[in-house]
Amino acid sequence: MTTESPSSYNDLEKMNINAILTSINKEDQTVPDAVQKAIPQIEALVSQIVPRMQKGGRLFYIGAGTSGRLGVVDASECPPTFGVPFDLVVGIIAGGDTAIRKAVENAEDDWNQAWIDLASYQPDENDTLIGIAASGRTPYVIGGLNEARKAGLLTGCVVCNDGSAVAKASEFPVEVVVGPEFLTGSTRMKAGTAQKLVLNMISTAVMIRLGKVKGNKMVDMQLTNEKLVNRALKMIIDEINVSPEKAQALLNEHGSVRASIEAYEKQI
Repeated sequence: MTTESPSSYNDLEKMNINAILTSINKEDQTVPDAVQKAIPQIEALVSQIVPRMQKGGRLFYIGAGTSGRLGVVDASECPPTFGVPFDLVVGIIAGGDTAIRKAVENAEDDWNQAWIDLASYQPDENDTLIGIAASGRTPYVIGGLNEARKAGLLTGCVVCNDGSAVAKASEFPVEVVVGPEFLTGSTRMKAGTAQKLVLNMISTAVMIRLGKVKGNKMVDMQLTNEKLVNRALKMIIDEINVSPEKAQALLNEHGSVRASIEAYEKQI
């Protein structure tokens, strides 16, 4: 597995700070190229997810350790960014929510637990399960994907090795091979960066295709702080060319950028 291959750098403890940082940055610059090579796979997966979600399906992520945390992060950002229900995109990590902050021993080695964790959501054939595993060999993820396929769910994955067991368990694998890490085996680095980029692409592309974006703006975002309210006001002003006062009045009355714009356009 390339994710476990020896680093191209030796004697890290003898490097000065600048050499450490420069070397890490040099390795990180290779990640976008690896992601670009996987775009056809990402496109194939997104193309399958969208019609299922249009029928009421949900998107689930499963993973362990860093991979699981990245899935939880991406899922948790969908409601505030796109105004979708909190249970439309769901991130599940081996070991439960405790594992988000503290590693849970042996949680990733349980072949059956992922499907048990998913069962409470009553998954069906309109749902999608994406397994996230840098190594591509995590039992928790493989077991969950195998059971999901039996139940008729769409299955995909994001892995960082070629020909992995996780990819073989998925109908639409995404394989982003980033090569050896600067710190041998530390897949929170390049592999984690690649997974984050791919998850950004998947969720954003899906939400755009589901109509959660207008132009290039997050018109359904949740207005949970002053910064976002100010952003919403600017969107309204730019879109329908009204005064700040009018934009504020519309937002106060209708509660979202989309609703404010639509209500104003109906009046004119």
